[in-house]
Amino acid sequence: MLKLRSKIIITGKIKTLSGLTIGGTFSPLSIGAPDNIVIRNPISGKPYIPGSSLKGKIRSLIDVRDGSIVRADMNNVKWISSSDVNNISARLFGKAEANNPRPSRVIFRDAEILDDPEKFQNTDMPYTETKMEVVIDRITSAAMPRQIERVPAGAEFPLEIVINVFEGEANGVKDDEKEYVNTIFSGLMLLEDDYLGGKGSRGSGRVKITIDSIKERSAEYYKNPIKHLEKNFDIEIPESLRAQAVS
Repeated sequence: MLKLRSKIIITGKIKTLSGLTIGGTFSPLSIGAPDNIVIRNPISGKPYIPGSSLKGKIRSLIDVRDGSIVRADMNNVKWISSSDVNNISARLFGKAEANNPRPSRVIFRDAEILDDPEKFQNTDMPYTETKMEVVIDRITSAAMPRQIERVPAGAEFPLEIVINVFEGEANGVKDDEKEYVNTIFSGLMLLEDDYLGGKGSRGSGRVKITIDSIKERSAEYYKNPIKHLEKNFDIEIPESLRAQAVS
């Protein structure tokens, strides 16, 4: 039986330091349109970072950090820890084991771009730029130009991550909220030194992440929010992720 102990809510911002491209679908709708477009909210038209993209990238970086995956050959990635549902990645992000599944403890919210009319007044399209890339045919040396739509450097997105902490044990292991939060810290720092979205090896997707607050809401808070207030979660935020560290 799962019984909620608390929810830990991490909020902050994601700032693009280079162009960001998430979406990457082919767009043959109009002449002159980019070959790859960013994902947008169909109602507001604003670009956003899907929570699934952020969660998947951070989990992948944590797995690589811990050596949880190895490349067996050029066409196969083998998960050497597939039977281990008690490592930190499985405990925090969940695991879809047929006989022993583990639910995810962490939620990554979709992050829609923060509006700044002055910042985006000179962009090629609303909120985005068009980057021209050229692929050279190695045989004929022919140039094959293509256009990539990107959110430009300097754009900001809100960051919100929620960690669910439960009472009791799962597979003999208790939830450790500080271990979970520190793992998120590690994943965010790894992301800063890697890239988010596509075209990362060609300069896109560099981001700066800052954490503004970490709040804890106990199960009692949701039963009686007037009597039980949220509180600051007692943990030290790494210097590189603190809000004042923004250059």
